[in-house]
Amino acid sequence: MHHFKRIALGFFFLIFLLSVGTLGFYFIEGLSFFKALYFTVITISTVGYGDIVPQTEAGKVFAIFLILGGAGLFFYAFGLISEVVLSGTIQNVFGRRQVEKKIQALKDHYIVCGYGRIGKHICNLIARELPFVVIENDPAVIEEIEAEGFLFIEGDATNEEVLIKAGIERARGLVTVLRSDADNVYITLTARSLNPRIFIMARADDEKVVKRLRQAGANKVFSPYLIGARRMALALLRPAVTDFLELTTPEINLELQLEEVRLCPKSSLVGKDLISSRIREISGAIILAVKKLSGDMVFNPPPQYVLESGDVLIALGERKGLARLEELASGKK
Repeated sequence: MHHFKRIALGFFFLIFLLSVGTLGFYFIEGLSFFKALYFTVITISTVGYGDIVPQTEAGKVFAIFLILGGAGLFFYAFGLISEVVLSGTIQNVFGRRQVEKKIQALKDHYIVCGYGRIGKHICNLIARELPFVVIENDPAVIEEIEAEGFLFIEGDATNEEVLIKAGIERARGLVTVLRSDADNVYITLTARSLNPRIFIMARADDEKVVKRLRQAGANKVFSPYLIGARRMALALLRPAVTDFLELTTPEINLELQLEEVRLCPKSSLVGKDLISSRIREISGAIILAVKKLSGDMVFNPPPQYVLESGDVLIALGERKGLARLEELASGKK
């Protein structure tokens, strides 16, 4: 039975019992309404009579039935309410402990600061592939995060202790998408001081804050309004290009997508040029670009380009083909 229904049923029994008892003593004993209510509470709670006792035979008979039936009904109703309240509290306590244990066990995970419109979409998009924990301080939003089954810390992301609870020292990356640019700058500074190696991506509503966020230690800074404006302008100026980009978006096309694949030292592809690697033949993927360890980007690499350990291949292809390419790059095949 739903918790609300159990509580409602318990209160219904209590009100019904008090009403019957009060009216009974009011008419049978001729007591005032307040004294009749007081006498009813004493009777059904079985604490014993003191200053007031039934004066008539009918009143005593009514008191007997009220004690026998009413006391049982009273404790049953009280039990219904207590069970729901206590079970809910216990579930919350143990449930929270389990969440905290899972967070403590995380390593190389990501921390998402803020579960607003942007943070929510980020979590939904990375949920299948990346471990993460959300930091949020709005109780109403916390309920939504719980419903999604995401790990979370309830607190202020600008608080250093909250970031530590989220495992900032063990995390691989942090995304801060709070509405306040000042908060995002502060979180970036704090996160960088707690973990110098962490990858930080930050939101900036004001273009003037972009530089400050980079100075604070952000690796990537995005302005939602600027990105949206550029995408809309591109749709007007280059509609075919926009259509192509949408085809490579996972939520638009489940088959064709862009992927980045890093070459491991033990990969059989290392030391081969693109022709002899037979990447296109084996996976069907097209190598659009290669990002080298130095950070340089080689666009549309020539067939004679020699693959090196640490190269990140930007590939376009179908899911199955890209999975085969990842196996080759990792050295599994």
